[in-house]
Amino acid sequence: MKNKIESGLFGLAIGDALGVPVEFKSRKYLKENPVIEMFGFGTHHQPIGTWSDDSSLAFCLAESLCSGYDLADIARNFVKWYGEELWTPHGRVFDIGIATTHAIHNIAKGHQPDLCGGFSESDNGNGSLMRILPLVFYLQKEDDIEIIYKKVKEVSSITHAHFRSVFACFIYVVYCLEILKDKDKFEAYKEMQNIVTKFLESKEFNRVEIGLFDRILKNDISAYPENEIYSSGYVLHSLEASFWCFLNSDSYEETVLKAVNLGEDTDTTGAIAGGLAGIYYGIDNIPQKWIDNLVRSNDIKDLAERLSH
Repeated sequence: MKNKIESGLFGLAIGDALGVPVEFKSRKYLKENPVIEMFGFGTHHQPIGTWSDDSSLAFCLAESLCSGYDLADIARNFVKWYGEELWTPHGRVFDIGIATTHAIHNIAKGHQPDLCGGFSESDNGNGSLMRILPLVFYLQKEDDIEIIYKKVKEVSSITHAHFRSVFACFIYVVYCLEILKDKDKFEAYKEMQNIVTKFLESKEFNRVEIGLFDRILKNDISAYPENEIYSSGYVLHSLEASFWCFLNSDSYEETVLKAVNLGEDTDTTGAIAGGLAGIYYGIDNIPQKWIDNLVRSNDIKDLAERLSH
């Protein structure tokens, strides 16, 4: 299991670091100047191998889960990161979403953690989806789908409490849990659709909200043409794009480069797709040069080791 955790955390951070230098670049620009290698500077003027808030917050979650599940502790870790002393790549925060900033201010004021995130429809950026992966490893022996949903909802709600963000995280976590069972990625995708659809049968969720997930739950997201896959910072776009890249690639490297080259929110699409591809293909299939270039890679290795106990 340790290897799955390591490959998941490295998969996420490397996808993130590949995307950081080209964040906000258009798909058209990246068609003409595709990312084919890890490089530095660019959009945020960061050295090669630097990951963003996506990985930082995922590592903060993982750090907390090393001592068990405690929502208040997870929330406190986010505040520590914002204050620059926990899981920043170079000791300072250079990239943070608006919703996450608001939520962290709420946490710091002492609000209940799962009431700190935004509840309105406009609060559906990808800020909780990008960091949810470590929860998968905590939940991997959990058979009760109700408990899985409850935990995902709580952890998402620290920064993103609207149903759409929570449900996107839930779908992602269920898919990752199926992949951890060593299933083929298409078989795991079908199984995720079955599990989530069955879960919905007993729920009174808003039908309009559920309908927004039809492309993923009722159809095969991988069959859509690239021009119908969007890669903005909107949570639904990020979920669809990461699944699309993962299902339409044959290696870790192909998955993350495809994700980054979709443009716009490149670091986050890279991180979300990279986490999935990492646990699926394993650490041995992540290019060693990228692991070597990654900032704080020994600390990440140590974190994976601690999370596996």
